[in-house]
Amino acid sequence: MEGKESVASTMNNIVGLVIFALGVVLLIFGFNETHSFSSDVSRFFTGNPTDRAMWMIIGGAAAVIAGLFLTIRKTRRG
Repeated sequence: MEGKESVASTMNNIVGLVIFALGVVLLIFGFNETHSFSSDVSRFFTGNPTDRAMWMIIGGAAAVIAGLFLTIRKTRRG
């Protein structure tokens, strides 16, 4: 059974790293979106950047946390 646990652990690490990388990309896009013209117009009238920028940042942060959790977490022995 050692082989199956090792494969499961490796797959969790790979999936975790992919989710982490997607989260970093979303964060970068979200921060770039906060400096866009539409976000500047929204910030002028409402004091906040656009909803799209905020959702990208929130989603990116959640994906980074989930990716780190999956990468660092150890597999359980049943």
